[in-house]
Amino acid sequence: MTSLAERGSTTRTPMSALPVAIIGAGPVGLAAAALLLERGIEPLVLEAGDRAGSAIRQWGHIRLFSPWRHVVDPASVRLLEPTGWQLPSPETAPFGADFVDQYVAPLAAALGERVRYGARVEYVSRLGMDRTRTAGRAETPFVLRLGDGGEIEARAVIDASGTFTSPNPVIASGLPLRDAEAVAGHLAHGLSDVLGRERARFAGRHTVVVGAGHSAANTLIALGRLMGEDARTTATWLVRNAEPVRVYGSDADELSDRASLGAATRALVESGRVRLVDRFLVTDVEPAGDGRARVVGTHAGEPAGITADTIVVATGFRPDLDMLREIRLRLDEVVEAPVELAPLIDPNLHSCGTVRPHGVDELSHPEPNFWLAGMKSYGRAPTFLLLTGYEQVRSIADELAGRRTEARKVQLVLPETGVCSTNVAGSDACCGPAPGAAPIRLGHTSTTVDTPRL
Repeated sequence: MTSLAERGSTTRTPMSALPVAIIGAGPVGLAAAALLLERGIEPLVLEAGDRAGSAIRQWGHIRLFSPWRHVVDPASVRLLEPTGWQLPSPETAPFGADFVDQYVAPLAAALGERVRYGARVEYVSRLGMDRTRTAGRAETPFVLRLGDGGEIEARAVIDASGTFTSPNPVIASGLPLRDAEAVAGHLAHGLSDVLGRERARFAGRHTVVVGAGHSAANTLIALGRLMGEDARTTATWLVRNAEPVRVYGSDADELSDRASLGAATRALVESGRVRLVDRFLVTDVEPAGDGRARVVGTHAGEPAGITADTIVVATGFRPDLDMLREIRLRLDEVVEAPVELAPLIDPNLHSCGTVRPHGVDELSHPEPNFWLAGMKSYGRAPTFLLLTGYEQVRSIADELAGRRTEARKVQLVLPETGVCSTNVAGSDACCGPAPGAAPIRLGHTSTTVDTPRL
């Protein structure tokens, strides 16, 4: 541990003796630690929660659509195997809770004191330097200030803190609600536990689900089951586009559970159990005056409103960049992903097809030895898979170990979606490989770590 408070101002630790700080003890952050250890580099994982995988635990009631063989990292498995750990059934998709209990938590335990809990990172900077200082910057340690006021020095930083705690607003323009406090009790998270601990707020009530991703689909399927138990339960689904192509998917999807998710959602709509309202742009949510709330906006360009007991906001996530104000980032102005990565994942152009493998070159910023990894590296794009994150941090670990050639040998094959859609009229370019690039097949998910399904 290299706390400034512990070391005092007169003692300086050489950069080579400092750890690599990893923000977030999710599966990608822990994989980064395992990969660094294999290369003889000491990691320090800083986790805001009291346990590993704290974000996944919040949707532990939902099953991932990816099977076990697609959600574990090889280096992490190598670290776990000496403890007697064994991979669960490779072709079975785990529930979020099982994924954490059977993989993430044992991995964190194997890393031992290298994982520090209750360590919320509030700011990242360079020791004695704000972002305007340049001379000697690369040779100066990072300093990470924690929520308790303590500070940690590091030789490099990998921010794998995810985006789960930063959901997008329900308003289509991305602005906050005008009176969020007045309707807060009617808003629910996109991965609500409809059939479990939150059942009372959905049973026998009308729910509006906003969003066209797999998180919305999960909620709709759960509501469909609840309708079978309580006929008073009703649901309306609001999407911005003409139809929810990405949710419905295709029979060609190589992940059968993801294909089943789409088929089940389509069946709910076609049977009339879920009312689909397309081309709906939400402009606000207001109190309805009868103990409910009203979603207001436009439907096909005309003013519209829908009253509901509960509004599930399944509109995706965005990265929390506040703690990185003193870090020199180079982010795309659209998706808030690293500029070299953004064209490969921009949701305005891509919802399927192929992108080239990416690693340190696509993830780098003007700040030396700083990377965003995992879901956070994708900014606002909803196309992330765990296998992508594992290969990202493998590349970063090789770069930190001085293995520059290995760091750039990025190889990854992901399951195909069998779906192609784009918001660019007349374009199907998203279905082809990047010009001059070795393609990989890119599976699409919601904005959580691998799309969970019920």
